[in-house]
Amino acid sequence: MPRTADIQKLTHHYLPKDYVLTDWASIEPFFKELLDRPLTEATLLEKWLLDLSELEAFISEDACWRQIKMTCDTTDKSLEEAFNFFCMEIQPKMQPYADALNKKLINNPFTKELNQDLYFTYLRSVQKNIELFREENIPIQAELSVLQQQYGTIAGKMTITFRGQEYTLQQAAKFLEDEDRSVREEVYRKVQERRLQDKESMHDLFSSLIQKRNQMALNAGFANYRDYKFVELGRFDYSKEDCFQFHEAIKLHVLPLIDKIYARKKKKLRLDVLKPWDTEAEPAGTKPLRPFTDGKDLFEKSVACFEQLNPFFASCLKKMEALKHFDLESRKGKAPGGYNCPLAESGAPFIFMNAAGQMGDVTTMVHEGGHAIHSFLAHPLALSAFKEYPMEIAEVASMSMELFTMNHWQSFFDNDADLNRAKEHQLERTITIFPWIAIIDKFQHWVYENPNHTIDQRTHTWNEITKEFSTDSIDYSGLDAYRAIGWQRQLHLFEVPFYYIEYGIAQLGAIGMWMQYQKNPTTALENYMNALSLGGTKTLPELYETAGIEFNFSPNYVKKLMDFTNNELEKLYL
Repeated sequence: MPRTADIQKLTHHYLPKDYVLTDWASIEPFFKELLDRPLTEATLLEKWLLDLSELEAFISEDACWRQIKMTCDTTDKSLEEAFNFFCMEIQPKMQPYADALNKKLINNPFTKELNQDLYFTYLRSVQKNIELFREENIPIQAELSVLQQQYGTIAGKMTITFRGQEYTLQQAAKFLEDEDRSVREEVYRKVQERRLQDKESMHDLFSSLIQKRNQMALNAGFANYRDYKFVELGRFDYSKEDCFQFHEAIKLHVLPLIDKIYARKKKKLRLDVLKPWDTEAEPAGTKPLRPFTDGKDLFEKSVACFEQLNPFFASCLKKMEALKHFDLESRKGKAPGGYNCPLAESGAPFIFMNAAGQMGDVTTMVHEGGHAIHSFLAHPLALSAFKEYPMEIAEVASMSMELFTMNHWQSFFDNDADLNRAKEHQLERTITIFPWIAIIDKFQHWVYENPNHTIDQRTHTWNEITKEFSTDSIDYSGLDAYRAIGWQRQLHLFEVPFYYIEYGIAQLGAIGMWMQYQKNPTTALENYMNALSLGGTKTLPELYETAGIEFNFSPNYVKKLMDFTNNELEKLYL
C-alpha cells in the first residue's frame, strides 16, 4: 500500500462530534462510563480500548494546542492561563481515573487474549504506570507542569542590543559567524552578560524543580528521582550503567576527533588561540552561509530538498503547511528552542522553531521534519498508545534526516563550495555534539543523586564535569562566570528532565542509518520508514533491527561509527 500524507483527522465515534473541552465536569462522564462499562468478552474489550484511545487522543491534542499557542507568544497571559488551567484543573483530576482504567485493563481476563505481538509494549507500559502511580504525587505533577514553563517565559524575554538594534539570543547567534573577530567577541559577551542577568532566577527555578521531583520519587518508593525517571521514561532496554559506559566512550573515541576539528579551525582562521566566539567563524573574506532569507523561504527550500530525497516526505510538509502547522521565525516574546509536536487526532504535527537565517536552522528544520515524518507514518496505528514511541527511536527519525538530506541541500546553496561547507558544518556538529550530550546527562545524574546540594556545589560540579569532557582546543580563560552557568541554556534540564542521553544514543543510530544509506539509499529509506511505521509497538532493539541498525552504545561500536564519520569528514576537507 503506497504511503500517503493525505491523512485525515480522526473522527469521533465515542465523544460528541464537535466536542470542546471547557471544564472537568463536561469530560468526567466519559471517564466514568469507561470505568463502569462491563467487559465480558474480548470484542467488548477491543471496542473499549478504541473508545479509551479516542478520549486520550482528544485530550492529548487539546493539551498540545494550549502549549503550542503559549510558546508561540509568551507575552499573552490568556494563553498561559489556558495552559495552566489544563495543568491545574483537568490533568490532576484525570490521573486517578487513568490509574483505575489501567488496572481495569490489566485485570481483565480477556487482556491475555490480545495479540501480544501488537500489545506487548503497550501493556508493559500500562503495568509500569500502575506501579508508579501515587495519589500524593498528583498535585506535585500539576505544580511541575506549570513551573517547568517558567523557563520559556524567562528565556523568551532575553534580548540584546547590538548596533542600535534589538535581537533575540537566537537572532544574535548569526553574528558569531561574522568574519570580524571583534564583532564575534562583542556579541558573545553581550549574550553571556544577558544570561547572567537571570542567573539567580534560573538557579531558583531549577532548585524548586529538583525538590519537587525528588519528593515525587520518594513518594513512589525510589531512592532518587533519577531511578524514578528511568522507569517513567520506559527505559526497559538499558540502564544507568550503560549511560556511564557511553560517557566513557565519548571521552575515549570522540574527544580526540574534536581536537583535530578545532586544530583545523584554528589554522584556517590563522589564530594562535581559539576562543569560544571563533568556533562558528570563517576566515576573513569568506561570508557566513546564509541558506535562506525568511520562514517562507526556509519552508519552500526544505520541501524542494525533501522532494529530491523522497516525494512522500515533501508531501508531509505540504500537508502541514496547508493546515498552518508551522511557526518558524525567531521573534521577541516567543519561547526559545524548536520542537515537532505530534497531534494525536490530526496526525499532521506542528513544527515550532526560532529560525534566524543560519545554517543551524536548516539542520533544525530537517531534524524536526524527520520527527514530522515519524508522526505521519505512525498515525494509521489503531490506538493512540501505539503511537507513543520511545525517544531513542524518535531521535533516530530526526537525526537520520539531517544526514540523509545532505546530498540534496542544493536547494539551499547555488554553488558547490557553499554546499561543501554546509556538509562540513553538519558532520563537524555530528561529532562535536557528543561531549555536550555526555555533560548534560552526567550532570543530571549528579543533580538527582544529590538533590539537597547547594548552588556552590552545583556550580563546582558543573565546572568539573564540563572540564572532564572538554579538550584544550578552546581557550576559556577569563570567561569562568559565563561557563559556570552554561547548563542554564539547556531547556531540557528544566522542561524534560533526563531527556538528553537519547540524542546520543540516536545519533549513533542515525550514523548507522547513514552508513546504510551510503551503500543503498533505497533500502535504507525503506527500512527507515518501516521502523517508524511501527510506532511504539515493538521494543527498542526490535525497532532498531527493523531499521537495519544496532541498538548498541558500547565503546567499540562508538569507535566504529566515529571512524566512519571522521573519514567522511576528511573527504570533504580534501
